[in-house]
Amino acid sequence: MPSNEFTFDEVAQHNKEGDLWVVIDSKVYDLSRFANLHPGGASVLYAGGVGKSGKDATQVFFGLHRLEVLQRPQYSRLQVGAIRGQTESIKPLAPGELSLVPYAEPTWLTPGYFSPYYSDNHRQFHKAVRAFFMEFVYAEAIRCEDSGKRISQEVLDKLSEINFLAMRLGPVKPDEYDHFHELILHTELARFGTRAFVDGLLNGGVIALSPILNFGTPEQQAKFVPDILAGKKYISLAITEAFAGSDVSGVQTVAVRDGDEWVVTGTKKWITNGTFSDYFTTLCKTDAGLVVLLIERTDAVSTKAIKMSYSATAGTAFVTFDKARVPVANTLGQVGKGLSITLSNFNHERWMVTASSLSAQRVVVDECLKWTNQRIAFGKPLHAQAVIRAKLAAMISRVEACQAWVENITLQMNNMSYHEQSDKLAGSIALLKQYAISASID
Repeated sequence: MPSNEFTFDEVAQHNKEGDLWVVIDSKVYDLSRFANLHPGGASVLYAGGVGKSGKDATQVFFGLHRLEVLQRPQYSRLQVGAIRGQTESIKPLAPGELSLVPYAEPTWLTPGYFSPYYSDNHRQFHKAVRAFFMEFVYAEAIRCEDSGKRISQEVLDKLSEINFLAMRLGPVKPDEYDHFHELILHTELARFGTRAFVDGLLNGGVIALSPILNFGTPEQQAKFVPDILAGKKYISLAITEAFAGSDVSGVQTVAVRDGDEWVVTGTKKWITNGTFSDYFTTLCKTDAGLVVLLIERTDAVSTKAIKMSYSATAGTAFVTFDKARVPVANTLGQVGKGLSITLSNFNHERWMVTASSLSAQRVVVDECLKWTNQRIAFGKPLHAQAVIRAKLAAMISRVEACQAWVENITLQMNNMSYHEQSDKLAGSIALLKQYAISASID
């Protein structure tokens, strides 16, 4: 942050075209070169709007923007100093710090509230995770979301140092790390508001590695798992097809046995992380029923990026298997059991999606409460309007209900084996996901 200090009189001297300074919350910004890049046009800045040419533009600015705009690198570098003797009134949260906005955090993190689910260990873990993500991941999330580029290996290496992907796959030592720790990890990652980046950040591994861990042989696990967990190799779950979307049993990709190999022909669509994956956990049909194969990328496996409504950083792909030869040793589980393997795998995926959606909804509540207090309309904050308060109340009610439901299911997961979860929680998790997603749409 620049250490230069100015008076208002000094700022006022920079009030003409090509030399434009403004003051926003005690900070001085040089908009001279930025003026022509302003989305509303340079005239907005020169004609008494946001800029007011050399004057304090705090009230006007915050009537249109949130504080986070000024924190983006392309805008923060425009700051040239601060007003002498003044301090900012709106301060960004420090890494790991909790929001003070009501309902922006779950009650178990709110001082004065209690929960039977979380221990001091969970709270310490939460604080460490939030601080880590803000320090090492947030800037990368914004960069990748905007550019559509794949996450850098440098950040992946940093994440692998804390066993990031392994932690997203569930407990290894339940006494030290349980599903509530995992829930914290998923919810904290989703707070960035960078939906495609969250999917691009090894989400393929979260949903595609589980079948190897739960149904793979020790030899398969030893061969493939270490590099995937270390972020050196990418893996995708290749289930969905243009011919069979939600109808999983109707997949048309065919695997034909040829000696010690399968010959796979077919296509998969909307495959997360597919454009840069090295492996594909793939559902195929055979003469003996459905089977799940771990297919390695070869010349017979091609991927094409699919243009989606969100950023390309998720690596969403159309995958083509053109007589791809796959060792029989890469078969996961038994031939004919592919559907049960796939459906059981959906439970953890849906629970994870719910956790991400819930976290994003809390961010929305946080932002809306801030904005309705900040935005002045007809001389009053927006929240002075009864209809606005009613909308806020409805949002908060849905989020709090979803929080209680996901914590109840997480408790059950902590006390059930993988197969018990598949048998008893499939319906509850599916309903929870539907409830959470419909809340985000509403």
